[in-house]
Amino acid sequence: MDPNNQDQNYETLLSSFKARIEHLKTLSPVKKEESLESVLTENGFGRRDFMKWAGAITAMLSLPSSFTPLMADAIKVVDRLPIIWLHMAECTGCSEALLRSAHPTIDSLIFDYISLEYHETLMAAVGWQAEENIEHAMETYKGRYILMVEGGIPTGDGGSFLTIGGHGKKGIDIAKEASEHAAAIFAIGTCSAFGGVQAAIPNPTGAVALSEVTHKPVINVPGCPPSEKNIVGTLMYYLLYGSLPALDVYNRPKWAYRLRIHDLCERRGRFDAGEFVEQFGDEGAKDGYCLYKVGCKGPYTFNNCSKNKFNEDTSWPVQVGFGCVGCSEPNFWDTMGTVNEPLKDRLFNTTFSGLGADATADKIGVGLLIATGVGLAAHAAMAAIKPPKE
Repeated sequence: MDPNNQDQNYETLLSSFKARIEHLKTLSPVKKEESLESVLTENGFGRRDFMKWAGAITAMLSLPSSFTPLMADAIKVVDRLPIIWLHMAECTGCSEALLRSAHPTIDSLIFDYISLEYHETLMAAVGWQAEENIEHAMETYKGRYILMVEGGIPTGDGGSFLTIGGHGKKGIDIAKEASEHAAAIFAIGTCSAFGGVQAAIPNPTGAVALSEVTHKPVINVPGCPPSEKNIVGTLMYYLLYGSLPALDVYNRPKWAYRLRIHDLCERRGRFDAGEFVEQFGDEGAKDGYCLYKVGCKGPYTFNNCSKNKFNEDTSWPVQVGFGCVGCSEPNFWDTMGTVNEPLKDRLFNTTFSGLGADATADKIGVGLLIATGVGLAAHAAMAAIKPPKE
């Protein structure tokens, strides 16, 4: 790209972001009693910490560092966009991962600052008051609120497997009603994005993805649970752009789910060198060898876990010695096979009737995956016939 054209594009984008933020400033904040700065200060975060975090989010969204001050300004007006968070058929793990860290992070504090008009885990209201809250929020902020849904949507027996509140409303009806007047819809976690474990065979409740019960576009933020940065980053993208991000064929934001776990893995060099853990606890495991032979699904899974990490940004499954299970992929409970075994003969039988995981990168076919590094098929065959080292 011509550097002059790139600079011009960035200037146009910068002007667009500034106009978007100025527009949001004209909206009345839903929460008027405290500022974001006071929330951060009370929890031990100074201006330097905040700007460092804003810089990290800016880089994660593939924006130049010059956009960092604007990102910081945008975060301060995030309370202008009220959020309704629904719990469908799920374990609440996505909410817990975001809000229950041992020490509050800036990501979780921003969610404390955001106007969560309805969230069954966090709000004090119960019973009729809770039902009144969601009805009031949907009416008051019609066309303005962001809908975040956690959990799959049961459709079996007319949706009666999930009923909520004193009036016994069905989950599917609540999801449809809330989706109708939302400004943007995010499916948080694999259950909401793809049905999750509830939709695994034989799927007795008829659980489906949120996108299957609404005609409106849904941004999927899968993971079990997803990274809090992917949740907040997707929210910030919408806040800045006022539109949906570029999505892959599964409606996942490309800025977060464009690359495979395999592409970003710190053990990739071991894979290319043919150095594998043969069984947990062996010398290869102690030396940080590749976990493919003991079941890692990183070559078929699109996510940025190794960048964002978990447990207060300290680690992620592969780093601690356990392979990726493919939790951000559709139907991973049924398609990824036994957790501690490689896919072997089902190597490419993951998506699109066996056309391979690269289809999710908008390249239908298996050619690219076969061509990368050491051939996966060869490694799978070796894993199937080669006995573990004694």
